[in-house]
Amino acid sequence: MTASAPKFRVKLADTPEELRAAQRLRYEVFVEELGGDGPLVDHAARLECDRFDPFFDHLILIDEAKNDAVVGVYRLLRDDQAARAGQFYSEDEYDLGALKTGGRRLMELGRSCLARAYRGGPGMYHLWNGLGRYVTEHKIEILFGVASFHGTDIDHLAQPLSLLHERHLAPEALRVRARTEHFQRMDLIAPEDLDRRTAMRQVPALIKAYLRLGGYVGEGAFVDHQFNTTDVCLILDTDRLTEKQKVIYQQGITT
Repeated sequence: MTASAPKFRVKLADTPEELRAAQRLRYEVFVEELGGDGPLVDHAARLECDRFDPFFDHLILIDEAKNDAVVGVYRLLRDDQAARAGQFYSEDEYDLGALKTGGRRLMELGRSCLARAYRGGPGMYHLWNGLGRYVTEHKIEILFGVASFHGTDIDHLAQPLSLLHERHLAPEALRVRARTEHFQRMDLIAPEDLDRRTAMRQVPALIKAYLRLGGYVGEGAFVDHQFNTTDVCLILDTDRLTEKQKVIYQQGITT
């Protein structure tokens, strides 16, 4: 007997059960797969949680062919929601002054993940479609959020971090900066010594997707030992999208 083809539906989690399903998927990915942890992670219930969850909208990907299983997640925090939370999630890692003083509508993205069996297929396409509709509905102008390399060995990540700094550093008006107390330089290898092909192979698929849309990175990385990751801050200005990029963005992209 062949497995049923996925039947996807994207929506915002609007019940406690849907939120727990999203947190359970996050646990599978960020805790079990990647070795992360946190003060509010519930290991007994296998839920990856933090204090920001009540303030975020949780965009979920449901496979109706698998009894409405939640198989993808995107966490979304508009600037008005961040005001109620007291800050954006990534402000613990980055100084967001360049964005917050720009007078434009902001939204932070985070905790993006797919169940293992759905990676490399159309799942992310559907999540991005849902994200695009949300951005249009709320008139969001700037998208940003931290994205991660697995691991905290900076020597191992020197090539891709240096490539991002050299070729994709945000312009001054959008250039957030890792906070001084934990600032990790990204310009670790001189441009003439970079193996760009090798470096790009080390860049995670989600980061590549934002770069294809014209995204930038902030200055400096954050080494997150708690989550066993090295984070960069991605920024996407919807006004700077080319017509081709807008089509990709509006239709969704795969990673």
